[in-house]
Amino acid sequence: MNETMVTVVGNVATKPVFRETSNGPVVRFRLAATARFFDRGTQDWKDGHTNFFTVWAWRSLAANVASSVSVGEPLLVRGRLKVRSEERGGQSWTSADIEASALGHDLSRGTSAFRRTNRSETYAGPATAAGTSAGTGAGAATAATPSQQPDDEPQFELPPPRPEREPEPAA
Repeated sequence: MNETMVTVVGNVATKPVFRETSNGPVVRFRLAATARFFDRGTQDWKDGHTNFFTVWAWRSLAANVASSVSVGEPLLVRGRLKVRSEERGGQSWTSADIEASALGHDLSRGTSAFRRTNRSETYAGPATAAGTSAGTGAGAATAATPSQQPDDEPQFELPPPRPEREPEPAA
């Protein structure tokens, strides 16, 4: 398969939106990635252009993202790049989507605590406002489930999920 795999380092720009679908759980959010460069004239680092990506995650990755990621956090996202073009209201629109296969906090910019989940664990809800992952810490008892979240975002069209890959046979 010839697919464009990318790794993007950026900051979460929108609140992750979690949905249960007939194909399993899905989450989406926007990631802002700003290029930085050193200006030798001023001897200072400067911000360059900012690219925005819509990140999609499916199945267990979706539930883990919804429970672990909040707006403003620095992330590394690895996945398939999909550039989409469409006509809406007489205007041409282009969007860059990443179907995430792996995602994590950028530890060069802060610390994080990892908690392994079991396949049998159920979705515990998105990260609380205090920054504590739902299911752990003080905010766990009051974490809302996806069906209790306010629907403050417009409905969105889901890209079809990719089938899970079978493990490679041992050599």
